[in-house]
Amino acid sequence: MTTRIEIEVDATGATQRLDQFLSAQAVVQAESLSRTRIQALIDGGSVTVDGAKATQAKLKIRAGQIIVIEVPDATPAEPLGEAIALNIVFEDDHIVVLDKPAGLVVHPGAGNETGTLVNALIAHCGDTLSGIGGVKRPGIVHRLDKDTSGLLVVAKTDAAHHRLSRLFADHGRSLSLTREYLALVWGAPDRQSGIVDAPLGRHAIQREKMAVVPEARGREAITHWRVIETFSKDRDGKPIASLIACQLETGRTHQIRVHMAHIGHPLLGDKTYGAGFKTKASQLPEAARAALTTLDRQALHARALGFEHPITGEELLFESEPPEDFANLARALKS
Repeated sequence: MTTRIEIEVDATGATQRLDQFLSAQAVVQAESLSRTRIQALIDGGSVTVDGAKATQAKLKIRAGQIIVIEVPDATPAEPLGEAIALNIVFEDDHIVVLDKPAGLVVHPGAGNETGTLVNALIAHCGDTLSGIGGVKRPGIVHRLDKDTSGLLVVAKTDAAHHRLSRLFADHGRSLSLTREYLALVWGAPDRQSGIVDAPLGRHAIQREKMAVVPEARGREAITHWRVIETFSKDRDGKPIASLIACQLETGRTHQIRVHMAHIGHPLLGDKTYGAGFKTKASQLPEAARAALTTLDRQALHARALGFEHPITGEELLFESEPPEDFANLARALKS
């Protein structure tokens, strides 16, 4: 099986390199095709221009040409169960709610074929784990970044998977869903609460990153935030960091990290979206500098998860205290 993508080159694409043009197209981004992946497809003869196979990524294209990409479906390896400890906060015949530690990848992928949450779930649940998510994503209805800690729900049955998937796709607009995160961010917003409503899509150049993009090229993304506490002072007498609570109205990749950076307050420890704030660490108290070094990840924790049980209809709410590395940084910022 293959996915066929057909694109007509418009005037803005004229004279561009083939790989550059394709990597900027919304339909290509929706398929999560990186520039490296596009290069491989070109090399493999899976890209044609006006019916002729493209042989070079640097081929200059012209307006009006028709480009077709034939993307073969991945053939995933069967993940194996692994005896990985899980912090389970709730489990019945239909779902598992667990507190994921930072550093644990949710599902297998390039460079992470083993040691993932899915490997642990296969060992824990056996054949009861819902298969709707596919070979590499059994039971998974939402995810957390590798270096984000906190609460996650997994479906054990197909019926639970169907209903939880619908719930998370609704983002709590008409169905019952609560998702709240704690974040330690640089600086402090000029008000106590607010909403970031800014579409997200793949970064035009750095394909591993997400970015705020024009509406036509991105997906709706809305984050509600409120300030819980501010810490210390920088050289200008302003708060050097804040503890923020974020509630998701949508659930996009890296949403909180990108949105907080977009309003000028990237997460502490975020090497991808907060690199420009790295020098501010010198203004932190000594204990906080040490705690930030120990954290070695973005300071983000999924604190609360609430939803209607997909089978029984019971309203469930789970809360999780931040792990020690996060809590230690918050304490050190107060000193």
